[in-house]
Amino acid sequence: MDCEGCERRVRKSVEGMKGVSNVTVDPKQSKLTVEGFVQPNKVVRRVMHRTGKKAELWPYVPYEVVPHPYAPGAYDKKAPPGYVRNALADPLVAPLARASSFEVKYTSAFSDDNPNACTIM
Repeated sequence: MDCEGCERRVRKSVEGMKGVSNVTVDPKQSKLTVEGFVQPNKVVRRVMHRTGKKAELWPYVPYEVVPHPYAPGAYDKKAPPGYVRNALADPLVAPLARASSFEVKYTSAFSDDNPNACTIM
């Protein structure tokens, strides 16, 4: 979104949709946030149809939400600070982003959250 007119056009394209309760536009990140009971694919199609602009679902999630943010494919140079690409949603990267039960057992043995997890007798 380059100007206030583009921002207003994008906002008005989804404000009238059934089920939309709140619309927030962040022009710096070119991000449109829609709250309410509406399907995401319908919002994307409507924005593309009404504005003629390219639209896609926001591919980034906070760094803390991803179980393995260091997995290949998670880092993206376009991501805002504190966000990584959702590696679990990508079918090619998802097997690398999931930990096996063997890895989980050994990484949770030495946990800062549970000081009694590994005791030596």
